[in-house]
Amino acid sequence: MEGMFLPLRVSATALEAQKLRMNVIASNIANINSTKTPEGGPYRRRDVVFESYLFDAASVGVDIPKIVEDQRPFKSAYNPTHPDADKEGYVSYPNINTTEEMVNLMTAARAYEANLTLVNSFKEMYMKTLELARV
Repeated sequence: MEGMFLPLRVSATALEAQKLRMNVIASNIANINSTKTPEGGPYRRRDVVFESYLFDAASVGVDIPKIVEDQRPFKSAYNPTHPDADKEGYVSYPNINTTEEMVNLMTAARAYEANLTLVNSFKEMYMKTLELARV
């Protein structure tokens, strides 16, 4: 009986993972012009690392072992009046590409929708099974 709910468990963990991914993407977009962080320097783009796990029939799904910082170089622009400009007048901006973030957001949203569809389909099939069992 427990194995019957396996698809539901997998989709539930995938929904949580995609929700976190969308939150990280939103944070990236919100910080596109953040030139100074509490750690010093501009905001560094973050990305979610997914990992599937299978310990036994009752413990499967998607895990997020870490959120990593993108190590690509920062963008630089000449703006000598900016408070964070260096001695040469250049400001370092976050290594965020809006187009890339929007594509990632659309991908995460579609994956979330697909898992939600699976959960709803599972629920419908389970209800039909219960109806058949009553007869």
